[in-house]
Amino acid sequence: MGSGSQIHYKQNRLKQLRAFCHAARTGSVSAAAEKIFLSQPTVSLQIQALEREFGTVLFERRGPKIKLTPEGDLLFQMAEPLVEGMDKLHETFATQCGRVDRGTLNIAAGESTILYILPDPVREFVDQFAGIELKLHNVTGRDGLAMLRADEVDLAVGSMLEVPDDITYRPFVTYRPTLITPSDHPLAGRETVTLEDIAPYGLILPPRHLSTWRMVDLVFKQHNLGYRVTLEAGGWEVIKKYVELGLGISIVTDVCLTGEEHLNTIPLDHYFPKRSYGIVQRRGKFLSPQTKCFIKILDSAFADRVVEPQPQTVGEAEWEDAFLG
Repeated sequence: MGSGSQIHYKQNRLKQLRAFCHAARTGSVSAAAEKIFLSQPTVSLQIQALEREFGTVLFERRGPKIKLTPEGDLLFQMAEPLVEGMDKLHETFATQCGRVDRGTLNIAAGESTILYILPDPVREFVDQFAGIELKLHNVTGRDGLAMLRADEVDLAVGSMLEVPDDITYRPFVTYRPTLITPSDHPLAGRETVTLEDIAPYGLILPPRHLSTWRMVDLVFKQHNLGYRVTLEAGGWEVIKKYVELGLGISIVTDVCLTGEEHLNTIPLDHYFPKRSYGIVQRRGKFLSPQTKCFIKILDSAFADRVVEPQPQTVGEAEWEDAFLG
């Protein structure tokens, strides 16, 4: 085979592997075609060429959806870092030369993470890397995980209570569960309270289907105590405002407390688990230079905060609700 044919063959190999990897991530030939701006028949032909070359079947076809065979999964693990490395070659080279001045960084996070965790790191990143387009995606847990798995975001930042096998989670900061009351409440001014002290007063909690309510319910039941919820409200800012107005008391994570609220606070970590926030990524994901720079800034911003282990106390449905919350 001549040198020209070898080059053409290698170029085709990269195209085939790129089509294969996108099909594997999305579970759909049509979705892969849309992502890499090719026709569906072209993507199918590229995958078939790989199957002929390796003498194996890479996907199980089940209607419009496809699933990796064991051989396909092995090839995906080998090919994915190669494809991503080639796709990010220019940016990686620029980084090694000391330049990170272009590109895009996509981050998934929930509302509380965006409000309380990310403002300072985002501001520093934007100041340092003005040429990089930063996109924050305000999403819930299930949507955030789907975006990670489809490589629609580079990373996520949030809280996870359990971590699935295809996801990595590295916590960088821990926050305490805290009782908040109006300044003139009977419990205000006390350094500690018991669940018996809290039980008679109406609680303001996030919606019932979210992890906070379930955790409160679990802890009170473990202590054979009843409790009363007088108001459901979405979002820590809303809950804090309604507590300030004297409509009830609440149990929050102190990530949302700035010190400027007109509230009394009492730690509750002897009853409720502390909550960590961390960096969430798809296992095996190639880290772009932009991602590495943002993670470095994030670690630096919370370098003086203690990260404590977080007990895994809930099941899959709960961590999906808690993630990115």
